[in-house]
Amino acid sequence: MSKVDRRIIKSQEAIKNAFIELMSEKNLDAITMQDISDKANVGRRTIYLHYLDKYDLLDKLIEEHINELRILCRSASELSFTEGNLIWFEYFEHNYAFFSTMLTSKGATLFRSRFLEFVIDELKNDVDVVEGINKGLNQELILRFFGAAIVEVVESWITKGLSQPAQVVAEQLGSLLDRNL
Repeated sequence: MSKVDRRIIKSQEAIKNAFIELMSEKNLDAITMQDISDKANVGRRTIYLHYLDKYDLLDKLIEEHINELRILCRSASELSFTEGNLIWFEYFEHNYAFFSTMLTSKGATLFRSRFLEFVIDELKNDVDVVEGINKGLNQELILRFFGAAIVEVVESWITKGLSQPAQVVAEQLGSLLDRNL
C-alpha cells in the first residue's frame, strides 16, 4: 500500500469517525460539512473528494456496515443460527459507536429500514414453507416477523434495553431461530 493510499484511508476514517461522533451529539440536520471538517481535522475539499454531502456520507457508512455483515453471513452460512449470531454480536460490539449512534440518532429510521431489509434478505434461504414446521405459511409474513424480531433484539441490546452479554443474547436468539425456522 502506498503512502498516498494510507493517507486517503486515514482521512476517510477520520471523516467517518468525526461524523459518527457528531451524530451522537446533535441531529443530522444540524451537522454541517464544516463541523465534520473541523472534527476530522481535514479540509472540506477532502471530504468532498469522497462524499457528495452528509447524506451521501451517512448512506455510504450504512452500506459499508451492511456489506460487512453480509460477508460475515456468507462466512457463517454453514454454522447454526447461534454460532452465526455470536459472530454478528461480536461485530456489533466491535463497532458499538456506529450502531449505537445509528439506532439512537435521527439516522435511525434510514439505518433501521436498511438493516431490516438486509436481515430479511439473509433469512430467505432459511425459511422453508414447503416442508417442516412452516409448511403452508406465507414466506413473506415469516420473513417480516423474524426480521423485525431480530432487528428489535439487536436494537434493544445495543441501546441497553437488554443487559445480557453478547454471547447470551446471541445464543438465545439463535435457539429461537433454530427452533422456529
